[in-house]
Amino acid sequence: AIWISLPASGTKCVSEEIQHNVVVLADYVVLQLDQSSHPTVAVKVTSPYGNNLHHNENATVGSFAFTTQESGNYLACFWVDNHHGGVAGDVNLNLDWKIGVAAKDWDSVARKEKIEGSRDENIVAFEKILPEEEAYLDAARVLIQI
Repeated sequence: AIWISLPASGTKCVSEEIQHNVVVLADYVVLQLDQSSHPTVAVKVTSPYGNNLHHNENATVGSFAFTTQESGNYLACFWVDNHHGGVAGDVNLNLDWKIGVAAKDWDSVARKEKIEGSRDENIVAFEKILPEEEAYLDAARVLIQI
């Protein structure tokens, strides 16, 4: 998860280079350090070709999920809503963005009773998801180098 400090006016965006057919899950929440104010945010998530994948306004908490339809740079932009009057100072937001392997529910995958099929069928299934997992690891390596 990352913390984003949103200015009272202006927009902050987070982007991620993601391959085609990858699962993306995200949760976001406004962190209210000062209980006297109740800021809300707006969020817009777009695909590399500008398709709107998620839009929410007047939110203190939210989530989005999708499977990528195209390879490229996915963008999530956040800004402070001004519906409830002016907000003094920055608004802090926690974003937990999970992609590919990190988005899977490994608890349910790991249960022995969930594993079905022969050894050969399981190997074939693994070979199908391996390229997706390698792409995710490549993207993670790039982020670590930044």
